Amino acid sequence: MPQQSRTSPDTLASSSDQRLGHILYGSIHGHNNVSTPEPSKPTKPGTRALAPDLLRGLLMLIMAMDHMALALNTWEHGTGRETEADGVIIKKWNRPAAYFVRTLTHLCAPGFTMLLGMGVVYLGRSRTKLGWSTMRIAKYFAVRTLVLILVNFVLGLILSVGKLWLMNFVLFALAIDYLLAGLLWLAMDFTEPVLARAVTKMVPEKRDSENEALLDGQTREVSELGVRVSWHAHNAFLAVLGLVTIWWNIWLSPTHGHCEVKDHASFQLNAISAAGNKGPADGPAVSHNPWFGIWFWTTITERVMSAFPPMAWVSFAILGLLYGRIDTSRTWSARTSSLCNFAAGLGFVILFVFTRVFQFGNLSDGCLQTPEHIKHPDSNQYLVSVQSFFYIMKYPPDVAFWAFTMAGNLFLLAFFGGIPTNIAKRFTILLDFGRAALFFYLSHMFLVFIFGALMVRWFGHDTGRNGPMGSHSTRGIDNVFAYLGIWAFAMLLIWPLVRWYSRFKATKSADSIWRFF
Repeated sequence: MPQQSRTSPDTLASSSDQRLGHILYGSIHGHNNVSTPEPSKPTKPGTRALAPDLLRGLLMLIMAMDHMALALNTWEHGTGRETEADGVIIKKWNRPAAYFVRTLTHLCAPGFTMLLGMGVVYLGRSRTKLGWSTMRIAKYFAVRTLVLILVNFVLGLILSVGKLWLMNFVLFALAIDYLLAGLLWLAMDFTEPVLARAVTKMVPEKRDSENEALLDGQTREVSELGVRVSWHAHNAFLAVLGLVTIWWNIWLSPTHGHCEVKDHASFQLNAISAAGNKGPADGPAVSHNPWFGIWFWTTITERVMSAFPPMAWVSFAILGLLYGRIDTSRTWSARTSSLCNFAAGLGFVILFVFTRVFQFGNLSDGCLQTPEHIKHPDSNQYLVSVQSFFYIMKYPPDVAFWAFTMAGNLFLLAFFGGIPTNIAKRFTILLDFGRAALFFYLSHMFLVFIFGALMVRWFGHDTGRNGPMGSHSTRGIDNVFAYLGIWAFAMLLIWPLVRWYSRFKATKSADSIWRFF
């Protein structure tokens, strides 16, 4: 951050550091006579403030594309003919349109989790300004977590027709990661000023002769150096923690990221197929322990289906915390914000390319056994074809998936952040979906699968394959244009309802349960 000249000895350090100190620690007094820095005046809402909502809204639309393909039985649920799961062999690629859409939908879960982490920072700061205590904020995080878990429980019972006690498509993971991110933010909100004061004591601030007399009898509790060291140290901690929590998906993998030579039958991460069989669906890295496995691994039993273990996805929430801290540390211009997002995205692109070229950070070593790979057995499997290069592991996410999806979401934030405000506000469908995300998620699940079932019944034909949701019916709608048309029509149908709810919850108080949705 750029240095600025000092103003008064009664401030923390300088005008910029006064703002930083207030943002990080609230009001910190060196002495009773030292005035409390006033918070910065709210800036006029701009595109940068709209960018997270625009991104969330776009991700909602893309997610609905993935779910509509399931509802219509348009194609297999994966970039290959099998789901992207640890230890599952890919022998044939999906059709080009399916590969593209599925790869695009990979951005959704990481984007939602990253935005969740960002939201923790924004919410924590806004509630602090409203005078909320630490315990009240912690209670808010806990209540919101319980609401998400309850909603996930009820939704799972409905969609599985009572066959499953826990059906975790994503909400359970988001709930747990939200709580962990919230508690981590609160812990850092406590430890950051403690470290700043410790640094100040170890490295006393130099005083110039002009202000020496004014400072006699006063002890500045936090120096400029203390503020900066503590802020950067906590950011570095988050960065390291983000790396560790994505790498442990590889460290804890039962296969250690390597496929066995033997083939594995179709591996479907869906509740209905798991509940409909005599035993749980199996796979090389699937846990059947619902109490322990659910936290780190894909878990499937007769009563539990969890494709999103919370601890496997928490890295994205941690990076969201880091992003939010940097974003709120100062007022960034739209141009600077977009350039920073783009630069960060490029960094993740470079990391992704490295995972392909040097073959590290992947949970799919030896898993690509398509005809082109058989022809080139000694080649780097990720460089054999375009499909191979962009094949990434989602269940659970590996480092390649992490880098690819973080890059994509940061590029989208850069794009939305660079759009002039008057134009960005016209993307009303994205803003409405983004500002009522949970409500959209719940309502679209029913609309997509009920509406999709009707479309298949009226206009479907025999596709020659069983439905990806475990149905033994081979009927479906596999025409790409028909699929896109039905998806677009469904989104237009649900838009007025989501738009109404978005405006309804905006009228509620800050701690209203309606705002959770």
